[in-house]
Amino acid sequence: MPKSYTENERTIIKNSLKHEAMECMRLYGIRKTTVDELVKRVHIPKGTFYLFYESKELLMFDALNDFHDVIQSEILNDIQTIISEGTINVDCLTKLFTRFYMKSENSFLPQLLFSGEVESLMRKLPPEIVSLHQEKDDMNVGKLLQSFPGINVDEKTAEKYSAAFRAVFLSMLHKREIGENLFYESLELMVRGLIIQIMEVIKKND
Repeated sequence: MPKSYTENERTIIKNSLKHEAMECMRLYGIRKTTVDELVKRVHIPKGTFYLFYESKELLMFDALNDFHDVIQSEILNDIQTIISEGTINVDCLTKLFTRFYMKSENSFLPQLLFSGEVESLMRKLPPEIVSLHQEKDDMNVGKLLQSFPGINVDEKTAEKYSAAFRAVFLSMLHKREIGENLFYESLELMVRGLIIQIMEVIKKND
């Protein structure tokens, strides 16, 4: 029987599991990562794993959400810096968002998406977990947009822009079809289009 852990030990173990899940996704992908590999890396009995997660898929999903949250937090911090410096405009915001899209592209995530592993992962998750993730993503985009001065975003608008930002990100899966030599220019054009629309909403509210 797995031993009981203090709250501090539980936090350390859970963070270690998510860290190693990220590393395994980068090295092996989702399908080839096993619970045995994860517990070996974290140095816990296999039974202990199930005190924290009912399945490998729930751990992977949790780790991917953390990755998403880190990038979202970095974007928010950079936007706040731009606002405080009084340099908020279409050009600087386009460069900011494009840079973060490219940062995501240089991670392990696009390969997981391209191989269909993320889609397979989502199918194995309970529907309520997927639904909560969608709502959280929309709320995060709403929070991001609310950080712009003079903008008031309702739920429907947040959902619309959330879907648009996701669509731009998913275009990375079709870099070859779009044309690798023109992809980054087209990515910047799509981001600029979204930013221009956001700035127009700000102007209407001034």
